[in-house]
Amino acid sequence: MYQYLTHDQIYTIAVFLFLLVLIALHNAWILRRAGRHRAPQLWPRVSILVPARDEEGNIERCVRSLLSQDYVEYEVWVLDDESADATGAILASLAAGDPRLHVLEGQPKPEGWLGKNWACAQLAEEATGELLLFTDADTFHAPDALRAVVTAMEGERADMLSGFVYQEVPTWGEKLLVPFLSWAMYCFTPLWLSYRIRMPSLSTASGQLLMVRRDTYQAIGGHTSVRSGIVEDLALARQFRAHSYRWRMMSAIDLISCRMYHSGREAMVGLSKNLFAVFDCRILPYLFIWLWLLLAFIRPLGDLVTYARGAPLNVPLSGVLWCILAAEALWWFPYQQLRLPLGAALFYPATVLAMEAVAFRSLWWTLSGRLTWKGRALPRPRIRWF
Repeated sequence: MYQYLTHDQIYTIAVFLFLLVLIALHNAWILRRAGRHRAPQLWPRVSILVPARDEEGNIERCVRSLLSQDYVEYEVWVLDDESADATGAILASLAAGDPRLHVLEGQPKPEGWLGKNWACAQLAEEATGELLLFTDADTFHAPDALRAVVTAMEGERADMLSGFVYQEVPTWGEKLLVPFLSWAMYCFTPLWLSYRIRMPSLSTASGQLLMVRRDTYQAIGGHTSVRSGIVEDLALARQFRAHSYRWRMMSAIDLISCRMYHSGREAMVGLSKNLFAVFDCRILPYLFIWLWLLLAFIRPLGDLVTYARGAPLNVPLSGVLWCILAAEALWWFPYQQLRLPLGAALFYPATVLAMEAVAFRSLWWTLSGRLTWKGRALPRPRIRWF
């Protein structure tokens, strides 16, 4: 009986991996298409909105890149979210030299809000643009980035546009963990299907690049509608889709870069905050998916080691080799498309095992109410079994 079960399992894994390869290939075509539109005849006014808390190491680089955009009518709003470092002083100095830059002092966070969500809501309230571009303080924008994003937004006739940006990962800890987020979005979100059916759970977004139309943003309730969401960008995308608004993704790896964390440990802490929340804090689906990923990517390698040692193998060697080949393609292709470290793609088992540890850490920290971020305790979210 065990032999039949393991025999069928290896082919189930193979089918699963090849389906993900197909999703990644088709997504590559869709994402390239989003960057090939003609420039609009009229350029709408844009408000660039940046929440910043304790960002003295990043904020000047980010803001200077935003003020250097090759775009006529835009403004930059940055909110200093009760920073305890030199963020406020740096912003004041920058604002004194450029009238397009407006600096807000963040108001105390109301009950039931998360800090970043409240900061974004305050920024949106002050903005005057027809289009609102939310981005993070640790990003850097090429001079033509805003023009390209607006072109894609108008060409796709989108109400919300997000995208993949270039991830700066200089240390090995960052190489191991940070690319997983982009890889998972690339391989597990079938964009061709997500664009066509009203299923919010298939929507995705990145707060590093999130452009919305002011009118539709206000129609869904803005950040007020996701005030307690730990992963606010994903929650906002799901709100847009739930209200049947047009949501699109693009590749912006040539336009925007981001260094999310500055060490492997920092990446582990940051991912622990978000990972369980991505699954809407549903315990059983979360456990099933992470255990399945462990089986799908590690089990074929274990079978190959068993075969190499001359021990009896309960599954066809051809099935094992097809699984490993599909897995390598599944990691290499998105990493190549997103300009992630190809060496890390080659050693994907290390990333899988590291992310399994982070996933269970995220689960434990959420269940035990120990989640914090930038000195603030995060409220314990609603936990569900299904």
